[in-house]
Amino acid sequence: MRKNNEGIIKTVKIFGVSYDLKVMYKYIKKPNLEIKDKKIQICLPSKYKKVDNKILIDILLDKMYEAIAKKEIENIMEKVRTTLKFAPEDYEIMRIDKTLGKCFADKIIINPDIVKYKKEIVEYIIFHEFCHLKIKKHSKKFYDLLEKYMPNYESYAYELIGMQY
Repeated sequence: MRKNNEGIIKTVKIFGVSYDLKVMYKYIKKPNLEIKDKKIQICLPSKYKKVDNKILIDILLDKMYEAIAKKEIENIMEKVRTTLKFAPEDYEIMRIDKTLGKCFADKIIINPDIVKYKKEIVEYIIFHEFCHLKIKKHSKKFYDLLEKYMPNYESYAYELIGMQY
């Protein structure tokens, strides 16, 4: 990771909004992360200053995405439940390699990385997974059900080309 003159090392997305990531070193015991003013600031203990911190920073960002997902996904799930009038027995927020969401017989799994995308796309993915509770395969009937509740689903799907859900 390279820093620019302001210490910004990369851009991170939360619900489609870009935040500059800045890493600082302080005399603290454990790392912390703070989000404000379109910036994500990670403070690391000074002892890490001369070490490659990419893995540590990635772990902190993963924890941030998990915390945001735990807080926000429930609201979106409730909106979809209310709209569709059916729901899975359970859902779980869990990291799944290269997959944003997955529907099993009566459970939906949501990857916390989903919160990198705009809220409309997150809603689309959750609607998509809920529709799998009724119709397992991607068929005309499946897409008709999805379109009934999300007429613009194709534009959201287009933004997710290459991702699995």
